[in-house]
Amino acid sequence: MRIDELPKSDRIEDRRGGLSGIPGGRGGLGIGTIVILGLIGWAVGIDPRILIEGAETISGNDQAQQQSGAGSTTSTGAPSDAMGEFVSAVLGSTEAQWTTVFAQAGKRYEPPTLVMFSGATKSGCGFAQAAMGPFYCPIDRKVYLDTSFFQDLERRFRGCDVGSKTCQFSQAYVIAHEVGHHVQNLLGILPKVQQAQRASSDRVQSNHLQVQVELQADCFAGVWANHAEAQKQFLDPGDIDAALQTASAIGDDTLQRKSQGQVVPDSFTHGSAEQRKRWFSTGFKEGNIKACNTFAAARL
Repeated sequence: MRIDELPKSDRIEDRRGGLSGIPGGRGGLGIGTIVILGLIGWAVGIDPRILIEGAETISGNDQAQQQSGAGSTTSTGAPSDAMGEFVSAVLGSTEAQWTTVFAQAGKRYEPPTLVMFSGATKSGCGFAQAAMGPFYCPIDRKVYLDTSFFQDLERRFRGCDVGSKTCQFSQAYVIAHEVGHHVQNLLGILPKVQQAQRASSDRVQSNHLQVQVELQADCFAGVWANHAEAQKQFLDPGDIDAALQTASAIGDDTLQRKSQGQVVPDSFTHGSAEQRKRWFSTGFKEGNIKACNTFAAARL
């Protein structure tokens, strides 16, 4: 992909080089803690695994808060380093395309802020840690990204060919997916899902709703790519294939098969590899958010 073709965004908080970690060990989590974290995740629209995987930080929470005031630095605006410029370009492109899409529907798009950090930082949804992966917090309307995740994407998840230029579009897809959650928030979709999850006592049903949310965000990422390509012709051969490879690599079934040797569909929270690829492809081919209604689809 050619980022020189894309507009730049200055809606970035660069916290890299600030709080790099949170004290505390991996102390075992009781079942009560896990249940509570799951409920909190569903309540604020975040994959519960994000909170559970990062729960090792909670025991050091007090110490981290004391340290975060001293030594953490934040700069705003488009960063000047290569990674910062890349993130700024992708975010700027999402701003331009979603502003147009919303305007065509008679609505006003309010862009999110993207927070770049290293190791750990604070968010409106609690502490953000690199191990959680990128996520969107609907409370403060910010996307949180530790760009070391992109290295994990290549080497750990094999989401794209290591060292390949097409990995850039895989990274762009990840950012566009999180911005897709912001679009859902603006459209009132996230609040409705959160309400339904709070009202449900059925964990399987709650997981299913979360899958619908995540697949729609994949589809919205495809819609962005469609509009950006039509306007800027910024894609190179192999870019879309790289995004599809990434979608497959981070599908719930792929991750479960690697981590536990078996697949449990009722526990999915993001969708299978096939589903993630198909919904991104749907958004890219159709270029219309109406095609992304995962909640009314006969087949997820």
